[in-house]
Amino acid sequence: MSEPEFTEANLPQPGFTVETAKVLAEVAHNRQKDKLKRPYRDHVIAVGDALADFDDDIRIAGYLHDIAEDTPITRQALLDMGVSGRAVDIIERVTNRLHDNPDDYQAGMHFIAEDHDAALVKIADNAHNSLPERVRALAAKWPDKPPVTKYRDARPVLYAAVDVEEVRSILARVNPWLLAELDDRLDEEDDTDYENLTYDDAPVVEPAAVVEPVETPAPADTTTSVEK
Repeated sequence: MSEPEFTEANLPQPGFTVETAKVLAEVAHNRQKDKLKRPYRDHVIAVGDALADFDDDIRIAGYLHDIAEDTPITRQALLDMGVSGRAVDIIERVTNRLHDNPDDYQAGMHFIAEDHDAALVKIADNAHNSLPERVRALAAKWPDKPPVTKYRDARPVLYAAVDVEEVRSILARVNPWLLAELDDRLDEEDDTDYENLTYDDAPVVEPAAVVEPVETPAPADTTTSVEK
């Protein structure tokens, strides 16, 4: 029996990986600059890196979160490359120009926050745009126009869409300076009256049922001596 003939078409094709997304992001945004004339690819890579604790679709969407906004690459092109439908949906939801009213930033944040995965990507995007050094540079360039107010106002909306520990994991990677702001916000939202808190206010926890051990007879002594 002859050996089967294998061609390239017969071989399993690799899926679109996180590493592929990172390379695509670097290439697609290679010649672009941000408001401070810095390489824009640094931003998209930082956003993707900030989502390292999440699944591959979310990480891929992080690296490619601006690809539909700032490049000619279409939804179908991404799907043809092997990007999952879920990742493409996240990318499209965080793409401002695809919103019903692209000029209404806060409405866009509420729309993004309706989807847990998109909110995670936008939290990472927001956090990187809010790095202290970047904020200072933007303020110096536009002293009469506070550059980060919209980012600050968007954070409560985005944070409310996900678990607080998910927010912490992102901020710890991309902008740990925002962790103090997060803790302050949580303190403000905590309406517990600690000054008048008593033990009587503690929730009642029912004791676990005690299972009595069942006595079993000791096994018969079957030990035999061994000659040495």
